[in-house]
Amino acid sequence: MAATLIRNGRIVTAVDDYTADILVKDGKVETIGRNVQVGGDVEVHDAAGLLVLPGGVDVHTHLDWEFGPTYTVDTFGTGTKSAAFGGTTTLIDFCNQTAGFSPLKGLENWHKRRESACVDVGAHMIMLDVNDQSLIDMKTLIAKEGVTSFKLFMAYPGVLMVDDGALFKAMRVAGGNGAMTCIHAENGPVIQVLVQEAVAQGLKAPKYHASTRPSILEGEATHRAIRLAELAGAPLYIVHLSAGEALHAVTEARDRGIPVHAETCPHYLFLTAEEYERPGFEGAKYVMTPPLRDHHHQHQLWRGLKTDDLQVVSTDHCPFCFNEQPYGIKYSKQQGIDSFSKIPNGAPGVETRLPLIFDGAVTKNGMSINRFVEITSTAPAKLFGLFPRKGTIAVGSDGDIVLFDPKEQWTIRAAEQHSRIDYTLFEGRPVTGRVKKVFLRGQCIVDGANWRGREGMGQYLRRAESGAIR
Repeated sequence: MAATLIRNGRIVTAVDDYTADILVKDGKVETIGRNVQVGGDVEVHDAAGLLVLPGGVDVHTHLDWEFGPTYTVDTFGTGTKSAAFGGTTTLIDFCNQTAGFSPLKGLENWHKRRESACVDVGAHMIMLDVNDQSLIDMKTLIAKEGVTSFKLFMAYPGVLMVDDGALFKAMRVAGGNGAMTCIHAENGPVIQVLVQEAVAQGLKAPKYHASTRPSILEGEATHRAIRLAELAGAPLYIVHLSAGEALHAVTEARDRGIPVHAETCPHYLFLTAEEYERPGFEGAKYVMTPPLRDHHHQHQLWRGLKTDDLQVVSTDHCPFCFNEQPYGIKYSKQQGIDSFSKIPNGAPGVETRLPLIFDGAVTKNGMSINRFVEITSTAPAKLFGLFPRKGTIAVGSDGDIVLFDPKEQWTIRAAEQHSRIDYTLFEGRPVTGRVKKVFLRGQCIVDGANWRGREGMGQYLRRAESGAIR
């Protein structure tokens, strides 16, 4: 593999901020220093005036994923290419255990689908059928396959939800073997009652998705999950936290020293339930779970990022097209044209995460660039067993590097993105800060608007113990 030298950049990690050159050789950072001298066989990139950041780590995506009668539209090839253009070089994606089958089969199926990945990928396992054999299989996944995190749902009865007993059993196995449990925390059975009542009353517009999933039910489920994890003696990770009540439960537990961690997503930080008032069916674009909340909850999330009660910003990239064509109805929000209860729950975001958070948090809210790197790269890498290979710029780390212009102003447009999805949640939004070049293990894969990567170049990441920030 050819060597790459990045000169004159301002290198920013979660703890450092300095100007130097970086030499990457055989995929690893070999030298960091001033005026590094190299021969003519080294590809040189000038980073003067740019931030040099570790590649983004997004630990919550659903690529090529089956969810009931729906299917996410991005393949691993298109989704990871989109991620790369957004400055993300590592994804941890969710694979499914199929009810009645071993989770080992679920991973085998996922591996076939992820072969087209353009960036490096790891796997979480969604557990749907918790029994004696699948609990044994969890240990095999941890020890043999480097799958050190498991997701369980407290929502979607009859599709994804498991009961509290199964949840507790899985937590104990995960926690006792160096893995972490990720929880979708909403009270599914009560939400099901509210949905059925709304539909019976003829309340079927997209906006009723939000009113039937109130924040108190996210708070209740988060509190319950924390108590079960506390009893199990296991680390816990709350995914896509959106509600103040849920954050309060996380904060209270962390104050007591319980190993509870949580993420939020850009759409919860920058959008509100007002989006559901868009005319016609347009509100369906914003149907994700949990739903968008009001400004009160949004303020709480920003506080959580400031106090480190929220450690990570991930995307929950779960892309369903708005229009039926060209990919077909199973990939489209149009499944729910007659009722919000049938709208596929999910939205895009993998390409816009870094510039949105830089603009909204650093430029407009005074967050330090170090903290920006921490919540988008370093903390997720540490929590999910990838640090220091990923999540930092240091000698011996992978040469996953982003050159970022903190001053460039541009406008988000779906037509310019690289996902197969036909919209963005942030159409027409002006932002300051843009990804200019992206390196995966030292190879330049994004050069401005030019794609220099290829499908299949992403590696599978076997991960170490999850659940601790060291």
